[in-house]
Amino acid sequence: MKHGEELPATSRFRRPAAADGDLQALRDASIRLLLGLVSAVSLLILFAWLAEEVFQGSLQRFDATVRATVHAYANPALTQVMQALSFLGSIGFLAPLFLILIAIFLVKKLRRAAIWFTVAVVGSQILDAILKLVFHRARPVPFFGADPASYSFPSGHAMTSVCFYGVLAGLLSAQVQSLRARVLIWIASGVLIAGIGLSRVYLGVHYPTDVIAGYLAGVIWVNTLLIASRKRPRTSRTA
Repeated sequence: MKHGEELPATSRFRRPAAADGDLQALRDASIRLLLGLVSAVSLLILFAWLAEEVFQGSLQRFDATVRATVHAYANPALTQVMQALSFLGSIGFLAPLFLILIAIFLVKKLRRAAIWFTVAVVGSQILDAILKLVFHRARPVPFFGADPASYSFPSGHAMTSVCFYGVLAGLLSAQVQSLRARVLIWIASGVLIAGIGLSRVYLGVHYPTDVIAGYLAGVIWVNTLLIASRKRPRTSRTA
């Protein structure tokens, strides 16, 4: 273009491509944040409703029916499987595994993953202790084994399994390129989480509503962390 010539009108008012990309990224982030907030609030309302129904006694028949149905399938071999699944959700197993995984993350220089995993797991333990003290629900009479010393609502095994194995699945799948491998990781995590919750009902140490509440509380906690971790994308500056 020669000196003194004016730019075409379309060129003078055309927005830079980088600006369009920044706006799209901001729009996408805002939508994800809104969806996360909506889901968190919805789950929190559902948890509050469940807690109210439980302590008003409206779900006693549901708990009794599910406990009886599950216990009807009891046999020695299945009891061993359920005891093993319950152990996989216990502090005695998860605490050393947690330390091993944190060490692996740090060795692999996955500092963000180590922090995320620590906050999710440790936070779930604190939240579980607080909720148990708030609700003070007595344990049911167990079918197998001794009656745990802590309160029943919500199930700590269910909440911890969501926060431990669910978050771990997310962190591992983020490091894997294969879609099939990511799907397998999530399936294994889901089966394990479901099995741990079922084991607590089978052994009789929790009511089914305790387990459901534990799952809800775990998902709410993880969802809260996801919302908190989302940052507004930086927009590029022009001179």
